[in-house]
Parts: sequence; structure tokens; C-alpha cells
Amino acid sequence: MVEDLVVAVAAAGSAGVVYLAAAARVVKQYERGVLFRLGRVSGEVRSPGLNLIIPFVDRLRKINLQIVTMPIPAQEGITRDNVTVRVDAVVYFRVVDAVSALVKVEDYKFAVSQMAQTSLRSIIGKSDLDDLLSNREKLNQGLELMLDSPAVGWGIQVDRVEIKDVSLPDTMKRSMARQAEADRERRARIINADAELQASKKLAEAAQQMADTPTALQLRLLQTVMAVAAEKNSTLVLPIPVELLHFLERGAQQPAPNGEAKPLTQ
Repeated sequence: MVEDLVVAVAAAGSAGVVYLAAAARVVKQYERGVLFRLGRVSGEVRSPGLNLIIPFVDRLRKINLQIVTMPIPAQEGITRDNVTVRVDAVVYFRVVDAVSALVKVEDYKFAVSQMAQTSLRSIIGKSDLDDLLSNREKLNQGLELMLDSPAVGWGIQVDRVEIKDVSLPDTMKRSMARQAEADRERRARIINADAELQASKKLAEAAQQMADTPTALQLRLLQTVMAVAAEKNSTLVLPIPVELLHFLERGAQQPAPNGEAKPLTQ
């Protein structure tokens, strides 16, 4: 009798252990569990931790709530100004309603991927090439709005969409390079012309100052001689300005103390 009781208790304990093993489900911190009882959603979303279900009756589906980083394959399209480009992007999204993500859409990741590709092609057709190259922030916001509108009904929140790269044809790259080179050359010529204008104004002011003060021309000549002599050249060729000769001529024509003009030659 005792042996039969021990066997029954052992069998009951084994059955209980098997039942707990079949009924126990562990939901991780970054997950939420949706319980389907006979095919219908039952109760609230299961929180992280140990959860018990009825074996062969209940089915627990786990949904990851972490942010998903999904690259959008490169899409080829024609911009509004008739330029063929290839654009790829990346979308960041997460599940905020686990029940809607399971019930309202078959595969929410595949749905978001297809919707992102379609929206990206639509953005390419509505934008100019300059917008794709320099005004990406505005395009990112527009693409995010296009993705977020249907995703809300699926229990998904789109956090951010970024355009990664814009590939251009080789002919367009060469054309843009020539345009940039021509623009840089134009700016260089304008800067050189402006520098010449400023230099000519300063030279004109210096010439006027030397014309009013002839002694300044002689001092400038001596400074030039000192600068050339510092190079330790064996031969020094120094041109004499005509203005210096005029200065010497005027100095020779000044009247002597007795009222007579000085002779030009001795």
C-alpha cells in the first residue's frame, strides 16, 4: 500500500514538473508577450518575467520592442529635373503596440521595408537634384512622414529616416566637376582683379605723396639699395628714376646767396 502511494506521488510530481515545463514561458526585458488562446488574443500583453500558459491551448508570441535599424535598398529613379540617380537610405523604427503588430499586418518588418522603398522612389520623383545633394534634412522629414502615417495603424513608430548616399552617372559627375572648376576660376579672377584695383589705388596714393615730397623718392631709393646690398650680390645695377634727376635739377637751379643762379655744370 505504501509502495503504491509512493509511486502515485512520484508520478504526480513528474506530471507536475512536465506540466510546468510545458506551461512556463520567459519573456525578456525588451520583449512583450501576446497570448493567443484557441486562436484569439486573450488578456493583456504579458510583461517581462515568468509567465504560465495552458499547454496545447495557449500560444505565446513574443515581440521585440527594441529599435530596428533597417537599410533601404538603393532605388533608381528620375528626379524632377530629369536626372537619373540611385538613392539608398536607412529607417529606424520600433513596435509600440505588440497586438497590432501581430494582428493587423502579416510581417511588419517586410511591410515597413516595402513601404520605405515605395516612399523613397516617390521622394526621388518629387525632388530636384540640388535638393537631394544639399537639402537632405527636409527630404528626411518628408520621407519620415510618408512612412509614419500607415505605420501608426500597425502599432509601429518610425523614429528617424536618413538618406545615406546619392549615386550620380559618370557624365553628370564630370559636368558638375567642370561647373565647379569654372566657378572657382571665376572667383579667382574676381579676387585677382580686386587685388589689382586696390594695389593701383595704393600706388597712386604713394606716387602722389612722393610728388609732393621729392625727398621721399630719394629715401626710397636708398632703402632699395640697402635691400639689394643685403643679398651680397657682386654686381649691383641700380636704375636712377627720372624724378630724382628732376629733383637734382631743381636743386641746382636755386638762386645763390648773392642773387645769381647756380650753374648747372662746374
